[in-house]
Amino acid sequence: MIYIVEDDRNIQEIELFALKNSGYQAMGFETAKDFYKALDSRLPELVLLDIMLPDEDGMSILKRLRSRPDTQRVPVILVTAKTTELDKVKGLDGGADDYIAKPFGVMEMIARVKALLRRSGGSEDSLLTCGDVTLDGEKRMVFAAGKPVELTYKEFELLRLLMKNHGIVISRDVIMERVWDSSFEGESRTIDVHVRTLRQKLGPSGSLIKTIRNVGYMADATK
Repeated sequence: MIYIVEDDRNIQEIELFALKNSGYQAMGFETAKDFYKALDSRLPELVLLDIMLPDEDGMSILKRLRSRPDTQRVPVILVTAKTTELDKVKGLDGGADDYIAKPFGVMEMIARVKALLRRSGGSEDSLLTCGDVTLDGEKRMVFAAGKPVELTYKEFELLRLLMKNHGIVISRDVIMERVWDSSFEGESRTIDVHVRTLRQKLGPSGSLIKTIRNVGYMADATK
């Protein structure tokens, strides 16, 4: 999940569309208040942060992110109309990982997002937990109710995608793009088969994978 903190509605919509069109899950916020509220429920993999905001300066937000133990390592790209070298240095010294000056091209933004997620590991090496299922991205191991589960490469990637976005419905199109690197229509049967075998291998814990009719799937451990 990528969070966008941008008070300009038009720019935010462009960023959201570009990210979602590239297969990422993204949410936009116009104020620091709404952004902080979202952080309390879920941490993002990356933040696109505008400096000029109505209720709090972006640099102040960045400082708070870097002071919190749970967000100090979250990658942050500053997006701002301030383009002087001094502004850029202040942002990077303040803890930003990258810097994009307005106006910017959509392709440049996506390229920077991909590069930063690649450098940071995109949280892939961290432990993911949903209910009694634990996934270790670094060791590529999965445990259900404390017992190891052997998965194929695609089953593992499918489970990781769902667990990284727990509580959020992932469409079949996005699953095909992110797991199979394909956008071929009519391939949803492939996804359904993998979900079925994944549930079987997880045993009772497989119930965390919910089917959202006519849309896709979601990882949700709630009964």
